[in-house]
Amino acid sequence: MLYELIRPLLFRFDPETAHHIGLYALKSLARLGPLNPLRQDLPVRPRTVMGLEFPNPVGVAAGLDKNGDCIDGLAALGFGFIELGTVTPLPQPGNPKPRLFRLVEQQALINRLGFNNKGIDYLIERVRAKRSHIILGINIGKNLATPVEDALDDYLPGLRKAHLYADYIAVNISSPNTPGLRQLQTTQYLESLLGGLAVEREKLAQEQNRRVPMAVKIAPDLELGEIAPLAEVLLKHHADAVIATNTTLSRTGVESSPYAAEAGGLSGKPLFERSTEIVAKLAQVLCGDLPIIASGGVFGATEALAKLNAGASLVQVYSGFIYRGPELVREIVTAI
Repeated sequence: MLYELIRPLLFRFDPETAHHIGLYALKSLARLGPLNPLRQDLPVRPRTVMGLEFPNPVGVAAGLDKNGDCIDGLAALGFGFIELGTVTPLPQPGNPKPRLFRLVEQQALINRLGFNNKGIDYLIERVRAKRSHIILGINIGKNLATPVEDALDDYLPGLRKAHLYADYIAVNISSPNTPGLRQLQTTQYLESLLGGLAVEREKLAQEQNRRVPMAVKIAPDLELGEIAPLAEVLLKHHADAVIATNTTLSRTGVESSPYAAEAGGLSGKPLFERSTEIVAKLAQVLCGDLPIIASGGVFGATEALAKLNAGASLVQVYSGFIYRGPELVREIVTAI
């Protein structure tokens, strides 16, 4: 496989540089159309979730293409959907570098990027310029400078600007790299946030004559006892899906890494068990009333099937894709 030859070269660069090189390469190769050596025509494995028809249940998690620069490049690999972002109302640089660390032995990443992005207006320009027909989610968040009690003031413009162009909108309330953001998962803040978004979404649906599904992305570090109250709020305010999960603050499974003490969210194989446990608990609490999109530690068909068997309707990949490349998508789609 071509990526097996490329990966050692990419891994010689620091992770963030390698990330940008990889996206640029995918974007450039996409211009070759059918001659793209990474292009994959995969079997159709349709799933209807949130009222949307997905050609297969394997998607790109938010964070891989924050600004929508590589939509056509990722679409060529056979993904069933792409989630762009997290994007904020205003551009922001994110946290100081270095802020992304590769834990090769544990097949994991630690990031403290901090919602570095070019802003919602830039992302919408890229979405409008895409050539591929693929389901797109747009993941929205708040700017660092906005106090958590005023978070709705940032999520509303994200919702308004994304609504006409997104197939679904994801509300990120679980990144560990924006101070205070995870407080939005508590009932006090979540009621206000989702209530305000629900009112605006209904208004937009009437104005644009289209209803865009809304998913909410949660953390793996929630206590299991916190899941039921959170799910109750999601249902009350008519969320259409829950994404489980974001990265973790835990360092279980990577204690021996020289990067274990680095601040940030851990993703990759060590996250698999905990994120799958959250999926199973959600499925138990929701009883089918809300679909689950599973993310966390998917490195092959075995992990993807485990997520689906735990109650998920769709799966997303990020770290597994960094380590395994396009073959990961083929393996999962073929196995389902």
